[in-house]
Amino acid sequence: MRADKKHKKGKRWLKIIVLLFVLLIAGGGAYAYSVYQSLTTAVDTMHQPIEREKSEKRPETITLTKAEDPDPFSILLLGVDERQGDRGRSDTMIVLTVNPEMNSIKMLSIPRDTRTEIVGRGVEDKINHAYAFGREEMSMATVENLLDIPIDYFIKVNMEGFKDIVDAVGGIQVTNDLDFSEEGHHFSKGQLSLNGEKALAFVRMRKEDPNGDFGRQERQRQVIQGIISKGVSLGSLTRFDDIFEALGKNVRTNLTFDEMMDIQRNYRDAAASVEQLQMIGQSKKIGGVYYIIVPDEEIQKVQTELKTHLEINKTGQSSSPAPAGG
Repeated sequence: MRADKKHKKGKRWLKIIVLLFVLLIAGGGAYAYSVYQSLTTAVDTMHQPIEREKSEKRPETITLTKAEDPDPFSILLLGVDERQGDRGRSDTMIVLTVNPEMNSIKMLSIPRDTRTEIVGRGVEDKINHAYAFGREEMSMATVENLLDIPIDYFIKVNMEGFKDIVDAVGGIQVTNDLDFSEEGHHFSKGQLSLNGEKALAFVRMRKEDPNGDFGRQERQRQVIQGIISKGVSLGSLTRFDDIFEALGKNVRTNLTFDEMMDIQRNYRDAAASVEQLQMIGQSKKIGGVYYIIVPDEEIQKVQTELKTHLEINKTGQSSSPAPAGG
């Protein structure tokens, strides 16, 4: 298994949101106000409240606003490939726990084929099917059940949106280590310049890759990293309207604008230490379908580490007060 590679991808998803703040800070005077107006409009579009009952794993209410001793919280990052007429599946599922007192983030990438109970369906299936069955709410509930921790927020990125976002930043550069063709485009080895259409084909290819999904995840990481590199450059400031519009179309989160600002203000030091966690399983064919089976002891090990990081005691209570999730 090469699951450790998959666990190294999630930080790039979070940086898509951080990009908003970088562009805001970069402006000045009337120009900064113009950026601010575009930013708030984009965030309003991105904001997607969810309909779910308060989690029993989060009996108290957290707050992000405290300048002194703000509460630990968790985010589920979803990378979803939604095409016309298809509800999509969450091909990327990454859990981040953020602890401001420890100044650290723990990041767990969940293999998309992990066999687990789909909460609300009463069946065991691949965990990425939870999104197809019940979108963000069922994904959050299913991950909560698997990891035995509260999931406070979600951030969803539509993989189809790579095209718009790449074009908005003016194209990107990637390093390709596999010669292949996909959707009418040929990708040779070496440094490549990609527009939005080519970038989308680049991240979609899987069947020709000997590393399967892990190879696809690496290409996704490169495209996201390319977007970030172009997005934070001074040249991108002339494109902020296009960038915010693309993000507004393709990113959804139950975080509000104020909560994003609180995280940027009170939790920024935590980003200095990001630890990758592994959830190791074995492939197994059940009923003609391949799954990843994660042993109970492996799950319990990850649960304990995340609970400690979120400061949750044995009864499931949070040791410091935290959100209802939008």
